[in-house]
Amino acid sequence: MKLVTIRNDAGARAIGILEGARIALLDSARHPAFVSMRALIEAGEEGLDAARRALGRASRIEAASVRLCAPLPVPVQMRDCLTFEQHIRQCRATISRILATGPELAPEEVPIPEVWYRQPVYYKGNRFSVSGMDDEILWPAGETRLDYELELGMITGRGGTDIPLSEAPAHIFGFLIFNDFSARDIQMREMACGLGPAKGKDWRTANAMGPCIVTRDEIGDGSGLEMVARVNGEEWSRGNSSRMQHSFARILEHVSRDEEIRPGEFFGSGTVGNGCGLEMNRFLSPGDVVELEIEGIGILRNRIGPRR
Repeated sequence: MKLVTIRNDAGARAIGILEGARIALLDSARHPAFVSMRALIEAGEEGLDAARRALGRASRIEAASVRLCAPLPVPVQMRDCLTFEQHIRQCRATISRILATGPELAPEEVPIPEVWYRQPVYYKGNRFSVSGMDDEILWPAGETRLDYELELGMITGRGGTDIPLSEAPAHIFGFLIFNDFSARDIQMREMACGLGPAKGKDWRTANAMGPCIVTRDEIGDGSGLEMVARVNGEEWSRGNSSRMQHSFARILEHVSRDEEIRPGEFFGSGTVGNGCGLEMNRFLSPGDVVELEIEGIGILRNRIGPRR
């Protein structure tokens, strides 16, 4: 199923199942799990079974008649990983040219710590800075290098601690598209201190997600998906999720060690190789329309707001 959260003209939110150009509404009067996406996720398989049963009698609306919100407007937690080697190498090569504080590096010359190959690395983002389909992205004050990032996102469906690798796939609820918008000037300044990112990632609207959550039974483990980014209709990026160094199952195994994972948490794959402007030293402008497309999920579209 492709699950969505919608908002009508009156501002009321509801959830439903996307069926091409139409949405089958899940009526909260019929089941408590239909109150919100988080409630549906926390209801587990029983909630998904109820949604499947509800399809036959659900009312339908045209998707164009409502606004698609982020499918999970406020995730329980946000973690974004760094799993694509090509992205690391190309970004750090560009940074060596921008900062000019040392020798310029070619991508193949960029050193990568051995720990990156052994375990997933990640940072925690601002779960309140989430935006959805067609939302305008705020331009951070003073920024000159605003960037998009093409990522696959995963939502957990079950909680747990010390999750074994063999059991981790069962903890995945589904997948969505994630545009981890980045303020590169701010990010490079703050990360010179060896901590972060923070303000370079966490401003209001920076974490764009959507257009739907595709459930695990329909899309599998998220591997082998073609990923494309377009700016004003022009293709800027193309990659594939098969190049992840660590699978989402491995990520869950690692993060849950001595730590509790809960239903409704968000995990990002990190940016696919060639998946952002920094890798090409090419950045966004006010008014640009950024579209991210991932095979089996759809298209997430956002417009960049005016410079501040």
